[in-house]
Amino acid sequence: MHAITVREPGGPDVLEWTEVADPVAGPGEVVVDVAASAVNRADLLQRQGFYPPPPGASDIIGLECSGRIAALGDGVEGWQIGDEVCALLAGGGYAEKVAVPAAQLLPVPPGVDLVTAGGLPEVVCTVWSNVVHTGHLAAGETFLVHGGTSGIGTHAIQIAKALGARVAATAGAPDRMERCRELGADIVIDYHDDVPARLKEATDGHGADVILDNMGAKSLAANIDALAQDGRLLILGFQGGTKAEINLAKLLAKRGSVTAMGLRGRPVDGPNGKGVVVAGVREQMWPLFADGRVTPVVHTSVALPDAGAAHAQLEAGGVVGKILLPLT
Repeated sequence: MHAITVREPGGPDVLEWTEVADPVAGPGEVVVDVAASAVNRADLLQRQGFYPPPPGASDIIGLECSGRIAALGDGVEGWQIGDEVCALLAGGGYAEKVAVPAAQLLPVPPGVDLVTAGGLPEVVCTVWSNVVHTGHLAAGETFLVHGGTSGIGTHAIQIAKALGARVAATAGAPDRMERCRELGADIVIDYHDDVPARLKEATDGHGADVILDNMGAKSLAANIDALAQDGRLLILGFQGGTKAEINLAKLLAKRGSVTAMGLRGRPVDGPNGKGVVVAGVREQMWPLFADGRVTPVVHTSVALPDAGAAHAQLEAGGVVGKILLPLT
């Protein structure tokens, strides 16, 4: 098969469409003929040499895909060759074929075409595992997501709104702020402003019960200021750095919690494994696509062999939602 390989760590130009060995379905796995993958921020880090795959995972970039099942490994039940699926991956999505544990497969959600489904598993599983499974966001609570027009943000706004929360989002330009409102955000804040002050003003001093943050160190102090009593801060990225001081007195006074969560390195099985996440998404999130309360947000599509151009576009900024990588 052909796949995107990394000639050496570096810029988008190091990505090459080359011939590699076909994957084989091991016990409990299936092989998927890929229809599409999608670009995630983690892919850029892996290309640059900063985010290696977990042990045993494919070293090919790509954390999600859609396609059709081409082969079944021993012990796989509930799936058949030819089924249209999308999948959460630890790697391998930027290729014509990928082997994936069956527990990480999802049917294509109702109302979504096969190619568009290639950009759903990573973002929806990330939002569900953070906001729903760990953050326990409840109807009537206030939810804040930073980067509301990112792939994560566009889904988090819609999912939180569908769960009955009051949704706040940050963005950095008027057109992007308006897009957050169109997706369902009740409160939109320019991230250049004093976000905690603006949020408390808009919520009569309450703040956010749940915050989903992709900046890490840069936003830590402000996020703690923005938390409501018993608030939960969930950190899923570190675009703003990895090290910061934390004011434990403020956190203690609010009975707040700070959780940093990754998805890629989790095991398949176990109480916090990928299988549990995927099952939760299928049960709780897929119905939201079926009734139209959540829809995919696609910025553009770039053919998979030209993945370097897609990486350059994401790095340049201005992307709203996901960049899809269809195979053809």
